Amino acid sequence: MQHPRDLMNTSLPNLRPPSAEDGAAIWELVRACKPLDENSMYCNMIQCDHFADTCVVAELNGKVVGWISAYVMPNDPETLFVWQVAVGEDARGMGLGTLMLQSILERDVCDDVQRLQTTITGDNDASWALFRKFGRIQGSKLDVQPYYTQSLHFRNRHKTENLVTIKVAEELARAA
Repeated sequence: MQHPRDLMNTSLPNLRPPSAEDGAAIWELVRACKPLDENSMYCNMIQCDHFADTCVVAELNGKVVGWISAYVMPNDPETLFVWQVAVGEDARGMGLGTLMLQSILERDVCDDVQRLQTTITGDNDASWALFRKFGRIQGSKLDVQPYYTQSLHFRNRHKTENLVTIKVAEELARAA
């Protein structure tokens, strides 16, 4: 029996660095991917423009269906911080999040990266699943610590963001 996706003749999305022109489409994608925090459209354009080397857009049939914003930490060039991951409904179940993360780590700008970090709220099941899977692929357990707390940092207006650290596999770090 064929998988429904096979019947749609859907191939894997094209992964590429973003450009400022992608900002509006990314903003719309993030808005559609609840419970992600929405940034301004301008913020997404700046991310695409200023951080293109460490961000990725996934396109499927000419439509933006995936996005990761990330950057190498200015004070720690061995750490890639992943700010946001968005995968649209049309592209879920393809392992796109993992593919996008790997594509960033394979870029020259990440040659010195030894670890990936992100923050995740306790109830964001999709993010936990993605980063647990990515950790398994890296042969690394997730190191999780409360980082920006609900009461101290967010004044009870946002749930605690847990800092998740994943050591990047040596083979991937050397291949990059």
